[in-house]
Amino acid sequence: MSQQEMLNQIGLGTVEELFGDIPQEVRLSRDLNLPVALSEFELLNHTQNLSRKNLNLNDHTCFLGAGAYDHFIPSAVDALLSRQEFYTAYTPYQPEISQGMLQAIFEFQTMICELTGMDIANASMYDGASALAEAMLLACQSQKRQEVLVARTVHPESREVLKTYAKFRGLTVREVGYLDGQLNIQELKETVTSDTAAIIVQNPNFFGTMESLGEIGEIAHNNKALFIVSADPISLGILKSPGELGADIVVGEGQSLGNPLNFGGPYLGFFAVKEKLLRKIPGRIVGETKDKNGNRSFTLTIQTREQHIRREKATSNICSNQALNALAATIYLTLLGKQGLKEVALLSLQKSHYAFEQLTSHDNFSPVFSSPFFKEFVIQSVVSPQELNRKLLDHKIIGGYPLEQTYPELTNGWLVAVTEKRTKEEIDSFVLKAGGQ
Repeated sequence: MSQQEMLNQIGLGTVEELFGDIPQEVRLSRDLNLPVALSEFELLNHTQNLSRKNLNLNDHTCFLGAGAYDHFIPSAVDALLSRQEFYTAYTPYQPEISQGMLQAIFEFQTMICELTGMDIANASMYDGASALAEAMLLACQSQKRQEVLVARTVHPESREVLKTYAKFRGLTVREVGYLDGQLNIQELKETVTSDTAAIIVQNPNFFGTMESLGEIGEIAHNNKALFIVSADPISLGILKSPGELGADIVVGEGQSLGNPLNFGGPYLGFFAVKEKLLRKIPGRIVGETKDKNGNRSFTLTIQTREQHIRREKATSNICSNQALNALAATIYLTLLGKQGLKEVALLSLQKSHYAFEQLTSHDNFSPVFSSPFFKEFVIQSVVSPQELNRKLLDHKIIGGYPLEQTYPELTNGWLVAVTEKRTKEEIDSFVLKAGGQ
């Protein structure tokens, strides 16, 4: 169909008429300043040259975590993700969509429940931060209260997302400080009130240290508040599940489960609850059933979002789950199994403690907290971490996170992450280059 034929179909004579509602003063009165078109070969070279300006983990050793982690990803994950029936499939809308995709989501939900010790998990959320914010909304709706307490040891960016959600819902977010890298229990006891809908913590927390989940959960329940835990899924290979320790809602960032760093995304959030909260969970849930022939089959069951039900009845306006990212997590967990995940967690634990001991043996570094940690820890440097990181880049090492930018009281605080990928040689080289300064 020609351009004129298309214009005739909509009752217009010229393209100019099509843009008649746009004021002349804001229209571009010249051609776009675009370069001459490139051939496929030239374009490929151009994009490759641009990509080389980015640091990548093929050429650099990474000790930066702070919420996104460099874990090993088996090659089978990408191979299976690249199959066209998965790679081209968008988030499911209809309950009768592909049984293969539905089963993959069902298996994801099952694994998240096993990891977290919870009864129900949804099909995934956008990321860990939005999952945490949705957990806050669920708690306030469930408890019919308008205030939540969040540990200051929760990821700073997640806390910002909480405050953004709260602002437009008329909710109050109050932060509780820390002591020796952990939530200050005494301050929590003094802060929680009958208006508190939920207590929110992260474990391991942003500093990498372990929170006293059992004690915190007891404080929450004694005040008829829900207990929300944001968990690192890798740590759950060796730690007691939050469900065992009294959590009502468990969320987290699933990037470390088979998803590369990708310069910041896309990632996926997981969201799991006790059965009593089933009808309030955001997003969607895939359930198991039988077809008319009695065969095992799957279907979308709970869909509490505004596109499917009356808006005033919706629990969330999040309309998509991260189906492809959740599939990567499912394949990753399937390949590793319980023992493999445990080994990844143990290696991360052991190697991070080795790095901590080696770094703090230098006069240039000192420990900041004495609380137990998992794969991330805080040390203080005699020079600014920013300067230290710049020098490390000269040796193709990506250093830790400078804490002073989000925790001003931690002068020259350096948050270092060590995963199972780091070899002894890489850690020793990192310590040597950092220690020399």
